[in-house]
Amino acid sequence: MKEYSFVTNNEKETEKVGALIAPYLTSNSVITLTGDLGAGKTTFTKGLAQGLNINDRVISPTFNILKCYFKADIPLYHIDAYRLEDNDADIGLLEFIDGDGIAVIEWPTFISELIPKSFLEINITILDLNRRQILVKAIGAKYEKIIEIIKENF
Repeated sequence: MKEYSFVTNNEKETEKVGALIAPYLTSNSVITLTGDLGAGKTTFTKGLAQGLNINDRVISPTFNILKCYFKADIPLYHIDAYRLEDNDADIGLLEFIDGDGIAVIEWPTFISELIPKSFLEINITILDLNRRQILVKAIGAKYEKIIEIIKENF
């Protein structure tokens, strides 16, 4: 397992991380995002969408649980599992997580049984009003190249 930790100084830099890794993701890619409310999970996802040439307004799927963006070559599925109860995990999310697109999952611990063995784990920690500590872990060889790309740029 490769991992890398770095600091972003503002929202634009956090978005840049998402945009930077977008070209290296393929269908059936899974990214888990953890961090406190307001840490920048959706900000990261906005950058990822930009990197995939998705121009739609990306918003947190907190109340929807799932937002789908289809304007890229690969669909982007943005999942927020925060509001799911134990019994809710089987509401069809597996078809998006194990499907034809890129699945970004906020609050993955609520649906841990649906997370595949190989994924990219990103933890965002609030340091102050603008700065964020970002820890990226490649769980599986498929995501190790992404760690190297981030190291070269941050």
